[in-house]
Amino acid sequence: MVRALAIDVGSTSVRTALVDTNGVVTDVHQAPLTVRTPNPGEVELNAQEVIDLVMTLAERTIGEGGGCDVVGITNQRATTIVFDPETGEPVGPALSWQDLRTVIDCLVLQGQGLRLAPNQSATKIKWLLEHSNRSAKGLKFATIETWIAWHLSDRALHVTDRSNAAVTGLVDVGAVAWDTNSLSLLGLDASMLPRIVDTMGQHGNASVLQGAPAITALVGDQSSSLFGQCCVTSGAKITFGTGAMLDMVRGVETPTTMTSLDSGCFPIITRSAEGATTWGIEAIALAAGSCVEWLRDGLGLIDDAQQSEELARSIPSSEGVWFVPALSGLGTPRWDFGARAGFFGLSRGSTKAHMVRAVLEGIAHRGADLVEAAQRETGFLIPEIRVDGGMTANTFFNQTLADVTGIRVTVSPEREATTRGAGLMALVGARHMSLTDVEKLWSPTQVYAPSLNDEERRSRRSTWAAMIQRVEGTIPELSSVAF
Repeated sequence: MVRALAIDVGSTSVRTALVDTNGVVTDVHQAPLTVRTPNPGEVELNAQEVIDLVMTLAERTIGEGGGCDVVGITNQRATTIVFDPETGEPVGPALSWQDLRTVIDCLVLQGQGLRLAPNQSATKIKWLLEHSNRSAKGLKFATIETWIAWHLSDRALHVTDRSNAAVTGLVDVGAVAWDTNSLSLLGLDASMLPRIVDTMGQHGNASVLQGAPAITALVGDQSSSLFGQCCVTSGAKITFGTGAMLDMVRGVETPTTMTSLDSGCFPIITRSAEGATTWGIEAIALAAGSCVEWLRDGLGLIDDAQQSEELARSIPSSEGVWFVPALSGLGTPRWDFGARAGFFGLSRGSTKAHMVRAVLEGIAHRGADLVEAAQRETGFLIPEIRVDGGMTANTFFNQTLADVTGIRVTVSPEREATTRGAGLMALVGARHMSLTDVEKLWSPTQVYAPSLNDEERRSRRSTWAAMIQRVEGTIPELSSVAF
């Protein structure tokens, strides 16, 4: 059996596993990352800790599993590292994709005709260079997959794949090459940037690992999750983690822009190989699982996530209580950073069960918002929503999602489908599998059919739209900001 080592660096942890040609994930090891928030809106990682954990966990997985044939790397996109290739030392913290310290820089650049968002890499690179207290000459830029490949290849590879390059804010339309105009406005030298490569292919060897296996896949996390749920030539998935991200395969036509579309969705690269690219779209809800964590840690209404399902099922309905999950603003389709969460319809008879149920229902409605935006943008009807992420352990939530979307919901056999996707991409990149082989692997663990009739669903969605309007513009100065 041919197996790939999957290396998965998320926002808060590192995960390694072996993935075979049957899509089976084994020998899983995971460890948390140290996430620092020195000031509000600032989110940092330690780049050296990232690679140390990758090496430790990879060696453990390979040792227990008896080796691997190829390597696939997937990562939180746009997290930014600047390092000295001579010493191998990062010149500052790794700025997480969540870091917002360059908001003002982005607004200034808008006035110069360059549209960037603070969660992209572009302005983070500039910030790191300006605060490095040294000359920028000779320094290199890396996103997480670049950083890992550089180390695994014993410093031979300085590459980024197209799915990661596409969200840096520094590429041309199509993500074929670095954009010279953007680099000029930011004062960045192209020599510090990695070479752009396909997501799948023979990139080089992980020479520091046992057997020096080939690195045959580099891919951003959401594209990896899409592939891990076997959406290859078509299909859509939603990952319900801290936030919720819908990703959908669109086709081979190159978009006309790399920035936000009228629908509130974004173009993404789902995969590329041998120069051929498959495009998709992404829709984002900024809060999902974070709301359940807030119920536990902030409000003390539940002891653990499982209790949220128990409370929701303990009552027949939320009895008119609604919750809009906008703890840090709204994403697709209405990008309102000044919106804030709200409970509505509370009465003297409302209990914590009503509030908890309303939170789960609100997150499901945000999932429906993403589905509707994706369908408007593409003109494609979504017949099935494939889901992964921590919240999919909640059967009440899964059924509610099916009810408010009116679409069948199928649950991934791997709750961390991103890891599985990286392994499968590596196997396809090495030609141990075909794309057709991957599509045939889909075998959901659970299937939820909608139980509401069309009239009841439309009524609930209409009320939901009114609830959204009530939270928009809570903080006007933030609501006026657009990226």
